[in-house]
Amino acid sequence: MMMKKIKVYALLVCLLATSAAQAQSFGSAAMRKLQMAEFAISNFYVDKVDEDKLVEEAIIKMLAQLDPHSTYSDAEEVKKMNEPLQGNFEGIGVQFQMIEDTLLVVQPVSNGPSEKVGILAGDRIIAVNDSAIAGVKMSTEDIMKRLRGPKGSKVNLTIVRRGVQDPLVFTVKRDKIPILSLDASYMIQPKIGYIRINRFGATTAEEFKKAMKDLQKQGMKDLILDLQGNGGGYLNAAIDLANEFLGQKELIVYTEGRTAQRSEFFAKGNGEFRDGRLIVLVDEYTASASEIVSGAVQDWDRGIIVGRRSFGKGLVQRPIDLPDGSMIRLTIARYYTPAGRCIQKPYDSSTDYNKDLIDRFNHGELMNADSIHFPDSLKVQTKKLKRTVYGGGGIMPDYFVPIDTTLYTDYHRKLVGKGVIIKFTMKFIEDHRKELADKYKKFDSFNEKFVIDDDMLATLREMGEKEGVKFNEEQYQKALPLIKTQLKALIARDLWDMNEYFRVMNTTNESVQKALEIFRSGEYQKKLK
Repeated sequence: MMMKKIKVYALLVCLLATSAAQAQSFGSAAMRKLQMAEFAISNFYVDKVDEDKLVEEAIIKMLAQLDPHSTYSDAEEVKKMNEPLQGNFEGIGVQFQMIEDTLLVVQPVSNGPSEKVGILAGDRIIAVNDSAIAGVKMSTEDIMKRLRGPKGSKVNLTIVRRGVQDPLVFTVKRDKIPILSLDASYMIQPKIGYIRINRFGATTAEEFKKAMKDLQKQGMKDLILDLQGNGGGYLNAAIDLANEFLGQKELIVYTEGRTAQRSEFFAKGNGEFRDGRLIVLVDEYTASASEIVSGAVQDWDRGIIVGRRSFGKGLVQRPIDLPDGSMIRLTIARYYTPAGRCIQKPYDSSTDYNKDLIDRFNHGELMNADSIHFPDSLKVQTKKLKRTVYGGGGIMPDYFVPIDTTLYTDYHRKLVGKGVIIKFTMKFIEDHRKELADKYKKFDSFNEKFVIDDDMLATLREMGEKEGVKFNEEQYQKALPLIKTQLKALIARDLWDMNEYFRVMNTTNESVQKALEIFRSGEYQKKLK
């Protein structure tokens, strides 16, 4: 027995020695130690282990010791993460909502595969390739998997259409479906254009240029660029957008890290909106690429920033592709604005970092600019007019716009959270689609004449009660202006598109209204004289 033990230990030492020798190529003692530990566990542990999962968990744990934006994604997560930024996915091309276990088509994508075969807004998809998706409590993710597929593949959809007795079957040939970066672009007032960007992807600069040219043909001289809620995306997209506003050789952003040498990115001077008045809207969810654009505009005194202090994500990640399709996004540098401000907010611990927005709210920062205090050490001057701006994380706006907390009540939040607002809109559209389409041929007519009446509101309250949202008269009256605006905007979206949704919603958006006031009052010229 003793001889057997000696042989086993000798084998273990030999194998570990071999492993150590193989690990020499990785260089560091820490790396050799890690590989030897993994080798020992996978070969000698008492029970069988999932080696892939073991390594995956080790990677996740290592990255968690670094910063909040160094992350690991498995192959499926990588695909989902890249699709919105790459600007397309492959599928059937419909916008939809899940209503009572049924997929309701809100809008088929214009000139997309579903529209081409005759699928209409208001259709209910009940089966995909003879597999029922209605009434079976299937998750939205599982439904998406059935609807998406490689370009050129075919899928049979069974549809129930209002006014048609029997189900209809359509064969849809999947295709590439564009994912747009722009939510809206329209003339918000004579000579003033409005463009809202929701992310910085592969097609953002191209979409922006097209929208800008269309607005310039309509007489646009000044622009409101809405980056509220824009969480960022590709660095190149941010550089290309900032280039539209800045002069030749004006620095847009630079990056620098421990091993990453300083890299500078300059405007080419060929942008097509270098002279008109510009206001950029930001809020506490404006991050990363959006902060690069906002910081460059502010530092060069090219325009005015309006809203609330932006999120403060200024870390540069390098994607490192792993053999199985998974990926590490490793922070290698920080972003700095042209005046040298570090965009990244402090991150002593991930817990405190993730609580930052809650802390801002609790400290009153989102409601009152006076609650924000920066030390003198964070002061820097803008490049042309030598105005004082502050570093320390995020972009502090030139004009602060507080959150209007009076409109947001628990009653309203519950209506939204339980899906009552959406369900009411879908039901209303389904019952009145033809009537609305006949009455309002154009959005301008709808915007001017359509009102959310008492009968509609009574139905909304009843639907809320059925969903367990107890009616509260005081909170209802406080939230009523917001409820009416949301309902009208959602109806406009379903009859037309997102452009019309924001045309309605922006009538109550405080930052948008402040931007218009700045243009009207002459404050713009005073700030940038």
